[in-house]
Parts: sequence; C-alpha cells; structure tokens
Amino acid sequence: MNLFGTVKTSINTREAAARYGVEVNHHGKALCPFHDDRHPSLFVDDDHYHCYACGEHGDVIDFTSKLYGLSMLDAAKKLAYDFGITQDKPPTKATLEKLNKKSEAQRLKENEKLCFSALLEYMKLLREWMVLYAPRTPEDTPHDRFVQACHHLSYVEYLVDLLIMGDSYERTEVIDMMMTDGKLKKLRTYLKKVTKEETEIGEQEL
Repeated sequence: MNLFGTVKTSINTREAAARYGVEVNHHGKALCPFHDDRHPSLFVDDDHYHCYACGEHGDVIDFTSKLYGLSMLDAAKKLAYDFGITQDKPPTKATLEKLNKKSEAQRLKENEKLCFSALLEYMKLLREWMVLYAPRTPEDTPHDRFVQACHHLSYVEYLVDLLIMGDSYERTEVIDMMMTDGKLKKLRTYLKKVTKEETEIGEQEL
C-alpha cells in the first residue's frame, strides 16, 4: 500500500481535525477553518468533511492540505509523521518550521472564533434577561438574572466589539484573556447549563 492509502486507512478526518486544533462537537459539527465562520457549518465524519457554507469537501489528506497550504504529497507526509504511522522520511526542518508557523496562526484563528461565538451567545442571553427579568414595579425584588445582566452586559458587549472591530493586538488581548484560567471553557459550560435549564422549563410549561 502506498503512502496515500496508508494514511487514509490509518487516520480518520475527525482525528486529524482534533490534532490540528479544529474542535468538532458530538454532532460532528465545527467552525469551518476555511472561511470566516461564525456558526458551525463544517461537518466532519470519519472518512470525509464538508462545509455547507463555503463548499469545501474532501478526505483527511484534502483537509490537511487545505488547512496548511500544502501539496497533497506533503500533507500525506505530515499526517504520517504527526501520527507516527510510517517509516517514511519526515518533513525537512524548513517544512516543519513553516507548518509550525501556520499551526500557531490557525490555532489563534480558531480560538478567536470560539471566543467570539461564546461571547456573542452570552451577550444575546444577557440582553434577553434585561427584558424578560426586569422588575415590573419599583417594589419588585430584582431577579438574579436581571442583576447578572446589569453587571456583565456592557463588558461583554465591549469584548464582542473588540473582536469585530479591534485591531490584531486588541483581538489577541481578548483571546488571551479568555483562554487564561479556563475562562472560555467555563463560559461555554455555563451557557450549556443555562440552555439545558431553559429547555427543561419550557418542556414543563407545555
């Protein structure tokens, strides 16, 4: 079996996506790294990927080739080398330096998309809470969610604005802040918890 066949039978597309910083959820969806994707439009299966927004499609070698701007042969060699599945000669030092640079830039881009998606969702949620849980009379005790929205909405809107209109330095500052101490992970976990709670409340009201 040649290098291409060995790679395709040994590494699936989901494994490569995870290895190269593309986070795929349990439904097989991910933010597409091939265009400015704000909502997950990339479907990643074991033997192929397809973006329903930009139309990119292919197998694990196509994915790696497109992600790093490599020829098909170099993409296959990178996969083989990174996953340790062949005795084939590893990429040259110059090629590795090029790959590492692209990998870092890709990682930053992916982190920016993840931060933007989470902060945008949180901003929309806080705006809803400002309306839904606002006190109806001066005597009403403010709801906890209304208080949370009052405390956090302006700051979250500021972060979203920086990710949309800020320069590269400002965007990187936001990303670094969100990635420090697991802030992004905690926010995403919190948003999932809130969504689950509101779904359960809605089902109870039916």
